[in-house]
Amino acid sequence: MNVNQHTPMASPYGQPQPGYAQPGYAPLDGGYPAPYAPYNGPASAYQPGVPPQGYSPFTSFPSKAVAANPVSDLSSPLDLGQARGPPNAAPPPVSAPQQYNQYSHSQVDMQNGPPTMTQAPPRPAAAQPYSQGHTNMTGPHPSYPQHYGPPPTMQQVTSQMTGMQITSGPPTPAGPGYAPPHSSQLPISTYSAPPQPSYTQAPPPASSAPTQPPPPGVPAASQQYYGGPPPPSQQPFDSSRPPTSQQQFTSSAPPPPSQQTFSPSSFSGPPTRLQAAPVSQPQPPFPAAPPSLSSAPPPGSQPGFAGGPPPIAQGSFPSQLPPPSSQPGSFPPPGPPPTSAASGQYPPMSQPQQPPAAQPSPYHSGPPPPRAQMPPTSMGQSNHLPPGPQGPQGPPGPLQQPPVQPGMQTGYPPQQNGAFGQARSPQPGYAGPYPGQPNYGASAPAPGVAPAPQKRLDPDAIPSPIQVIEDDKAKTNEPFTTGVRGQAPPLVTTNFQVKDQGNASPRFIRCTAYNMPCTSDMAKQSQVPLAAVIKPLATLPPDETPPYVVDHGEAGPIRCNRCKAYMCPYMQFIEGGRRFQCGFCSCVTEVPPHYFQHLDHTGKRMDCYDRPELSLGSYEYLATVDYCKNNKLPQPPAFIFLIDVSYNAVKSGMVSIVCNELKSLLDLLPRQNPEVDSVIRVGFVTYNKVLHFYNVKSTLAQPQMLVVSDVSDMFVPLLDGFLVNVNESRQVIESLLDQIPEMFADTRETETVFVPVIQAGLEALKAADCAGKLFVFHTSLPIAEAPGKLKNREDKKLIGTDKEKTLFQPQVGVYNSLAKECVAQGCCVDLFLFPNQYVDLATLGVVPVSTGGSIYKYTYFQAQTDQERFLNDLRRDVQKQVGFDAVMRVRTSTGIRATDFFGSFYMNNTTDVELAGLDCDKAITVEFKHDDKLSEETGALMQCAVLYTSCSGQRRLRIHNMAVNCCAQLADLYRNCETDTIINYFAKYAFRGVANNPTKAVRDTLVNQCAQILACYRKNCASPSSAGQLILPECMKLLPVYLNCVMKSDVLLPGADVSLDDRAYLKQLIGCMDVAETHVFFYPRLLPVMKLESGSLPVAVRDSEERLSKGGVYLMETGLHLFLWVGASVQQELLLSIFGTPSFSQIDPNMTNLPVLDNPFSQRLREVVDSFRAQRSRYMKLMVVKQEDRAELTFKHFLVEDKSASGGASYVDFLCHMHKEIRQLLS
Repeated sequence: MNVNQHTPMASPYGQPQPGYAQPGYAPLDGGYPAPYAPYNGPASAYQPGVPPQGYSPFTSFPSKAVAANPVSDLSSPLDLGQARGPPNAAPPPVSAPQQYNQYSHSQVDMQNGPPTMTQAPPRPAAAQPYSQGHTNMTGPHPSYPQHYGPPPTMQQVTSQMTGMQITSGPPTPAGPGYAPPHSSQLPISTYSAPPQPSYTQAPPPASSAPTQPPPPGVPAASQQYYGGPPPPSQQPFDSSRPPTSQQQFTSSAPPPPSQQTFSPSSFSGPPTRLQAAPVSQPQPPFPAAPPSLSSAPPPGSQPGFAGGPPPIAQGSFPSQLPPPSSQPGSFPPPGPPPTSAASGQYPPMSQPQQPPAAQPSPYHSGPPPPRAQMPPTSMGQSNHLPPGPQGPQGPPGPLQQPPVQPGMQTGYPPQQNGAFGQARSPQPGYAGPYPGQPNYGASAPAPGVAPAPQKRLDPDAIPSPIQVIEDDKAKTNEPFTTGVRGQAPPLVTTNFQVKDQGNASPRFIRCTAYNMPCTSDMAKQSQVPLAAVIKPLATLPPDETPPYVVDHGEAGPIRCNRCKAYMCPYMQFIEGGRRFQCGFCSCVTEVPPHYFQHLDHTGKRMDCYDRPELSLGSYEYLATVDYCKNNKLPQPPAFIFLIDVSYNAVKSGMVSIVCNELKSLLDLLPRQNPEVDSVIRVGFVTYNKVLHFYNVKSTLAQPQMLVVSDVSDMFVPLLDGFLVNVNESRQVIESLLDQIPEMFADTRETETVFVPVIQAGLEALKAADCAGKLFVFHTSLPIAEAPGKLKNREDKKLIGTDKEKTLFQPQVGVYNSLAKECVAQGCCVDLFLFPNQYVDLATLGVVPVSTGGSIYKYTYFQAQTDQERFLNDLRRDVQKQVGFDAVMRVRTSTGIRATDFFGSFYMNNTTDVELAGLDCDKAITVEFKHDDKLSEETGALMQCAVLYTSCSGQRRLRIHNMAVNCCAQLADLYRNCETDTIINYFAKYAFRGVANNPTKAVRDTLVNQCAQILACYRKNCASPSSAGQLILPECMKLLPVYLNCVMKSDVLLPGADVSLDDRAYLKQLIGCMDVAETHVFFYPRLLPVMKLESGSLPVAVRDSEERLSKGGVYLMETGLHLFLWVGASVQQELLLSIFGTPSFSQIDPNMTNLPVLDNPFSQRLREVVDSFRAQRSRYMKLMVVKQEDRAELTFKHFLVEDKSASGGASYVDFLCHMHKEIRQLLS
């Protein structure tokens, strides 16, 4: 998905929370009163001594609730035709465990590597040359991004699976219909159904496949998101729930392709299968889905699938083999597999094929530089045409791609576009069935074979993200209680309330798998990444209690003697309560006398429910002086504002906007207690190629300026009067902020410095002996003579070559050493950039990223259009809850350990994640690997402890505990995964990888690992069926669509209009996103506004152009932008109620806010826009897009199910490609 995002996100949490403190537990007379009155317990079940139902923190957790529907498998079969002979019975080749080198290049900082549990084989590193404006193709293969060019031969099209059908299990002998579960499939009882009735209700009838709006009771999604549960279509993939959303379309023997129809049938079944009708070409005979399969023998007895457990594939293929026999870089011909098919060398996914450079990047908030007139070319594709019959078959029109050039390299073969089978009713919210393109680009018949009509896969027959999201909302209708171990939470797109009963809320921790494999061999075989996305200071919605604060006085927190884990619900008290056994390392530790309490008849302490640390998943400790730097309590933190006053900064209006805003913003500094003034001190610096410090001491009548022109040896020229209390020095500060814009109004200085600016802030914090945050407002590449001087190295010729990775690495080493010094002092840097050209964000961003800071970018900043977004971002950034000088450590129970970390932080050793600043928006993704066996009885435990200084200067420890199940069967692992979290991990892994590997190698690795995950499922868990079927696990059926969005993102597959700074910005931004943010970023939410009603939001539509109707208005949210797309034939009443004008031509495409009109529809639409903004951490600027206007190219960039202008595959094509990769692995 191309994400040309530029807009910073609106706050995911709305207003910052007033501190986390709850009534504390202060020791009285050195002891502890038994019942702590202020703590009422998080759940009604918390009466002292009465365990919440079904949950005992000490004894092993009940393994899982049984799902109500005893369906017989957990996968969703998708039949994709049979392009290849039957898999032979040989197990996949085994390669020795490789040195973790996921890409074929040396890894520098990607320590514990591959997203895989095992090493996926490197692919040939040949990155294609990047040529502006067209793809590289070698040879005659049809290009994937284009619909034009020489028609593919019949043989090339074999791999296009003809039609797909989704069945939820093998067809019954009686033909389509409700397939009864049969014994050859896995029982589904290990789906851990949470204790809500909502999960156990029977699955919806088949007819609610992707064509129905959700049941009426779907909660409105306008609440807060991170705060409240997420809004509707945000959440992508969770599938770790019982299979309810299964569509099943199967035909017992496929009818001739020309009239294949889908018989809807029950949801009861397992896997989504997509099945293609056979194409009449010479191929190995292989019936598509013979009815007899439904009574097939159990998987083990089917030669082609699993004869006994498959060998542990450490990597599943030999690591270096010649590329497939077809040309390098093109897909192997679909017929029998190329000789080296199993080599794991997958042909490249998608080539960077760029639109003309003149198109403004969607990241730019302001207008592009004058030259950028965008011709309406190249971003259009034949599936990017306005609704109606698509695509002329003659020469390309102005909206289409140019024909394929010889010498360009192909990506995927184009999918044929005819509609498949009988037209099914459209997705909710569309005008009606969308006419397909009759075999556009159909292949030439192979010699001697009667041409079979090529069919296009019906997009309604493949797994729909919207359907999965709506199904999840429908079954989530009561609070999610965290007491049951290994229970997957609702999706991030669902609004739900959390009750903490011993495991951390999913708002703090989400896992990729809630059933961990017991052994490393099993993990390697499945390749499912084992990771957790942790957001330690996440803001909770108003109806959930923030973590309680526990104060053990001088003694400090109770900890295990050996592994130093903190007291938590997993500690088992023994010997009448005098000692406890650690749940992580099993060591026995004495209970200090002041903490002693008797046990009840179940072995629990009598005060279990009075103490947060014994009964809750998340809580905070007040830390003692032993937990402080140099063993002394910290000073309150300071905020220093460093403002660029060079010519560009003054001319754009940035300087006066910042100075004006700071006057009111200084009253809103963060504080622990909303009633008390903030204790944070502030300081001010301005700079161009010299630095100006200001003395704003309260006793002065006017501020004093001190200039430091020796930037090579930075020092702070004053100690007293630089950092001051806002209330004491208010008049002097206001006088200064009034004077700065006037002082520099006529400046002619264009050059700036950067490193000395940060050094100045750092030195000031060192002198004051405190931690703090620097807010740097900067405009241009620092070219003035000074440490950290940079040169412009943006070179489009390097894109797509092996040298591209150097563009993501810092230019000079001083930035890394400066970042290290900042972290040591607890100096966090937030960077606000206002560039008009290249500023080398890959280098400037090193310090903010390493210190846990944020980067905000406003390209071509213009006061009138961008001021609102910038000020909203600045206000939220200054006010949000933040911790300083933080250290995070993740402890795990014996058997697994944390091996790799992704996010904005610094690491000096392998265990401690150091964060100069940690705010409520930052998430850290942690990968786990096995170092021993796990047991199914005890499960796996993790404890995340974050030691930080609060904004009031208090040293605190925040603890989050999480227990997951362990399984010895692969089927149980595949039942309880969360696709959204897996995608968050894959995106961060891949985006980090581009600094050390060619982007093509990174994309290949992603496809490879995804294919291995799905092939392992197919081989070991699915009931036997024809090779023409693509079988996806129920909880991962959206993995291909979401992974394709990651592959098409601007970081991995940029269009010509995407600048290097845009890519570096996104790479850094995604690095610290949580699951809800990556979800909406990669699969934007698209709402049909014309169906807006007062109560709830309308059901979203899929991100594809064919889902838009000319008469409709759609609101799209990407997490960084909002677009309002207006169709050319919208009714006048609707235009009047939204824009106040009856005419389409009179709508102003430059408006960034909707007009305030006095009618219910306008009011409701503005409420929806506001609620979307409140859920995001960055303010989303609204862009109005009129159909067929030039801005539509930017909007289409986010229709991620379609082909992208940069050469990314459509969902349908990628699914076919993924199927081919899986079959290659299985054969």
